Amino acid sequence: MNIHHLELFYYVARYGGISEGVRNIPYGLQQPAMSGQIIHLEESLGVTLFQRRPFALTPPGEELYQFIKPFFDHLQTMADKLRGGVSQHIRIGASEVVLRDYLPGLLQAMQEKFPKLKLTLREGYQPQLEAWLVKQEIDVAMTLLDGKPPSGANPLALFKLPLVLVVAKKSKLKSADELWERDRIEETLISLPTNESIYKSFQQGLAKRRVDWFTGIEVSTVDLVETYVANGYGIGLSVALPRAKHRPQIRLSMIIYAGAFAFGPPIGENYAGRDAYDRHIRRRSQGTEEHAFHLATDGFINGQGEGC
Repeated sequence: MNIHHLELFYYVARYGGISEGVRNIPYGLQQPAMSGQIIHLEESLGVTLFQRRPFALTPPGEELYQFIKPFFDHLQTMADKLRGGVSQHIRIGASEVVLRDYLPGLLQAMQEKFPKLKLTLREGYQPQLEAWLVKQEIDVAMTLLDGKPPSGANPLALFKLPLVLVVAKKSKLKSADELWERDRIEETLISLPTNESIYKSFQQGLAKRRVDWFTGIEVSTVDLVETYVANGYGIGLSVALPRAKHRPQIRLSMIIYAGAFAFGPPIGENYAGRDAYDRHIRRRSQGTEEHAFHLATDGFINGQGEGC
């Protein structure tokens, strides 16, 4: 048997499929290459090691995996021992916007303290990140907290983020009441997947007011929410991120306080109470300087999104 082929099979069996194995193997390898080499292994043994769809190890595959697992499980530990110390390696999962806009500064400070630190960064949204934590594919997930954390996870709330509705700058919508008072909301709701805590929290708030408004366009990132709003596809659901830069074609709209709706005037225009309004937004968003409107969610939503 080819030892390299056994290593590839180990990653396929451990992570539940060829695509997952490719994603987690510690060096670059294309999926067709891994698939081809696994086929060579099966041909050399004269057995099928696993079913492809849905993934499941066959009895011969399970027997082989249990035989090679102790060796490959402890390979990194032995390598660290021979190098004379523990490897400084951390695997972090987060959304695209966190990895792009917020994590680089934090990692720079970490690497000054730990110059040999090795990083593995994976992009994903909340359900994916929680699943990766459970499967021990990442060490830290930076995402929203939603109810009970995954088994074995140690949650730490870093800050609270207010929810926002994103509307096109040219929209004639003047207040949240205009939406909630309608018999039916015609505008398409653009949001993250329905199993994300942002969407679930928003729907809990709508249910309290007996308002039906469900996702019409589902996207994978908050950037895509803004992109589709800017192109006139509907109203987006997002969160007010500190120091976020928004597209000029959109505005974040409609403030909601403790069960009562209040319309927030656009930043930059003269109006009574602007200073108090700005101070509130800075407190709510921890220093965020937004270029439009905000939607806070004190009582409208059961608990704001908490970042961890």
